[in-house]
Amino acid sequence: MEIIATDLPGVLRLRPRIFSDDRGWFTETWNEARFRENGLPSGFVQDNQSRSRKNVLRGLHYQLQHPQGKLVRAVAGRIFDVAVDIRRSSAHFGRWVGVELSAETPEMLWIPPGFAHGFLVLSESADVLYKTTDFYSATSERTILWDDPSLGIAWPLTAEPVVSAKDAAGAAFAEAELPNS
Repeated sequence: MEIIATDLPGVLRLRPRIFSDDRGWFTETWNEARFRENGLPSGFVQDNQSRSRKNVLRGLHYQLQHPQGKLVRAVAGRIFDVAVDIRRSSAHFGRWVGVELSAETPEMLWIPPGFAHGFLVLSESADVLYKTTDFYSATSERTILWDDPSLGIAWPLTAEPVVSAKDAAGAAFAEAELPNS
């Protein structure tokens, strides 16, 4: 597996090795021993999958008391996946990185705890699968407005995004309740 640093320390692009032949291809997306050998998390506790249509934007989500690391990949379609550093003690606080993930090239994005996460569907539909390092906690979940001007996320929008009522009511970054880290 090739591990590629992004502009935000700790957020990593992971390119698994692909074995192709006339039948198609095979790849190993997660191997506990290989992840540990590379200093990556091996203690995932939950797998989540979503299906969304084009222009659906989900996020920016995070949890206060139960911060989740996420290993994200598109298993169908294409998405623009975003991580925002929300660790107050970080030199990169408030910075974001965005990566296109596609089922055609099964690259993954590792987002450590301490980051808000969101994605925009670029294809007609997309299935997104992500492993988490802690369980979902509805009482701990928070949302930052996806279009907060202070973050300046360059979403590759081609139309007005479709967002949930919860995401539309997210907090401005400057007013968001953030972890103490």
